[in-house]
Amino acid sequence: MPHCWQPPKDYRERPVAILGAGVLGRRIACIWASAGYNVQVRDPSPEQRADCVAYIEENVASYTHRTGKTHGQVTAFDQLEEAVSRAWLIIEAVPEKIELKIDTFAELDRLAPTDCILASNSSSYKSSEMLVRVSEPAKSRVLNMHYYMPPQVMVVELMTSGFTDAPILPFLVDRSKEAATIPYISRKESTGFIFNRLWAAVKREVLTILAEEVSIPEEIDSMWTEMFIKGAVVPCKTMDNVGLDTVAFIESHYVAERGLSSDKTVDFLQKHYLDHGKLGSKCSQGGLYSPAETIDSDPTTPKILVLDIGLSAKEPSINGGQILEISSNGHVERAIVTSQSLPDGLAVDPDSKRMFWTNMGVPGKDDGAVYSADLDGTNLQSVVTPGVVNTPKQLTLDTRSKKLYFCDREGLRVLRCNYDGSNFEVIVQTGDYKRAEDCQDLRKWCVGVTVAPSLGKFYWSQKGPSKGGKGRIFSANINIPEGQSAISRNDVQCILNDLPEPVDLEIDEQSRSLYWTDRGEIPFGNSLNRLCLDHFGLPLPNMFDKGYEVISRNLNEAIGLKLDLPHNRIYLTDLGGNIYRCDADVADTALLSKEVAFTCPRSTGMTAAECFLGKEYGSEDEQRKVFANLTGRRCGAGVVHARLFDHHSGQCADMPLCATVDRLTAPLDV
Repeated sequence: MPHCWQPPKDYRERPVAILGAGVLGRRIACIWASAGYNVQVRDPSPEQRADCVAYIEENVASYTHRTGKTHGQVTAFDQLEEAVSRAWLIIEAVPEKIELKIDTFAELDRLAPTDCILASNSSSYKSSEMLVRVSEPAKSRVLNMHYYMPPQVMVVELMTSGFTDAPILPFLVDRSKEAATIPYISRKESTGFIFNRLWAAVKREVLTILAEEVSIPEEIDSMWTEMFIKGAVVPCKTMDNVGLDTVAFIESHYVAERGLSSDKTVDFLQKHYLDHGKLGSKCSQGGLYSPAETIDSDPTTPKILVLDIGLSAKEPSINGGQILEISSNGHVERAIVTSQSLPDGLAVDPDSKRMFWTNMGVPGKDDGAVYSADLDGTNLQSVVTPGVVNTPKQLTLDTRSKKLYFCDREGLRVLRCNYDGSNFEVIVQTGDYKRAEDCQDLRKWCVGVTVAPSLGKFYWSQKGPSKGGKGRIFSANINIPEGQSAISRNDVQCILNDLPEPVDLEIDEQSRSLYWTDRGEIPFGNSLNRLCLDHFGLPLPNMFDKGYEVISRNLNEAIGLKLDLPHNRIYLTDLGGNIYRCDADVADTALLSKEVAFTCPRSTGMTAAECFLGKEYGSEDEQRKVFANLTGRRCGAGVVHARLFDHHSGQCADMPLCATVDRLTAPLDV
């Protein structure tokens, strides 16, 4: 029978009802109020009702930082009928007693509107267990909707009752995202949903380790922090990186030693993956993850797009910038766009197969511009024409909303527009660039930018004076709060300050890791850095002494940065003309062992591309001889360094063992 379910009528004008004003109920109420919905909370206890309203009044503003909306009104009731009479969504958060939940859903069947969605926040009971006295028509509107402990954890798990109309789940996914929560769907009914099953397995093994006196709590927690929190290691991707054949081999040892069943581990892997040649990241068939589109065993296949600013050429020109296509082993294939006025930021939209870049123009003049073109350089179009912006810097894309974000350095602002330049808007304004006092204050200069739609945030750097130690990184909601402007918005938060000189930013939304390059003074400048974020997109506390992790140092005026997540790589560049590629995951070392980092002496004034072509030291073979004396060693976050010896100068230097150029895209098959 085809599904005929329709969203509740006028749901945006109707309240959300929460049953239970306890610790979790009041937080769920706060979530929905922050999305702009009016919320009606029912609890028989006057004290709980009062505490609930007080909590929401004190905390709802912190929740709306994520949504950018004006919060709805929250009212507490002692009578169930009054609380649910007009609700479009009811979430029960009553005590974990199955008899009480059965009675509650029977009452909701009788009192709630017939189009209202009925959800249980239970963490231990499946909603199907609560349907004993629910009518057949109402069963199709019942499901589990399990929250954890907001605002620290903004995850919500949705799970069918076995009767739930299928369209309800994606509908609630969209509504949950409006409330800045991160929804996950359990494909089948499962005691413990998704995460609690994972957590149950971890608890069992930890307790077993303790019982067998293999380790102690402090060591277990410390190892977990180093491996999974600081290392941002995730289970499925890690198994793919290790290799599913290796995973099966190791698991078979546990099966034999402990007398475990192999049905859902070794046998499952053999039947669904290994027998089909799906061994993980090391093979073209993929593994638990589908194979990335651009993965190829031939290192010359992926291409890198690079900006050459043009000022280090033999005949420098302000209009001598170009976009180069470079192979993964450092060969310049061709110049695909030329005659650009100091290009600075570059990004590619994989769907439209178009690249976007910024041209700074003359710093301080309103002659900056933004352009786009097909990946071969044809069909060039103006996105933001000269005369609109001053000095556009790093550019990033929100590929879902088809928006591009970029910083205007001397313009003292962060900007956003559609891919075609329409809906141009200023989203952050740090000062009036026509006032000399503001324009000369380098602390107001916006340089790097990245956007995280899943967190509802974008981030930007204000680098401060050169080597000044006054750099800052800020965040704000993607949606400007209602009634506010780019210069007056109250959701701007400084998440890091007193940095040496932060420049470009990138974010891995899956691991919630913010990366940036810093061209400031040593020991913490000229570095690649990482900050771990919580579910609000704000820094996790007490992770490192400085609040963030320095991944790699000793760069030569670090600038460009790009994460290549499908290949688990990081690309970065510096003003010394060097291009680097390094491993983003400590578990993956095979690729790194094949890479060689070439340097270009800054005094030659050559671009990195020219260095790769051998214009300084001759042929590529001669270059390889020049830099042949290297000893690999492992550093933090999977970055491998090499000791490079320059036979011309007789000098040695530590360099990341990798290979990238100022502002680049992920490798592309073009």
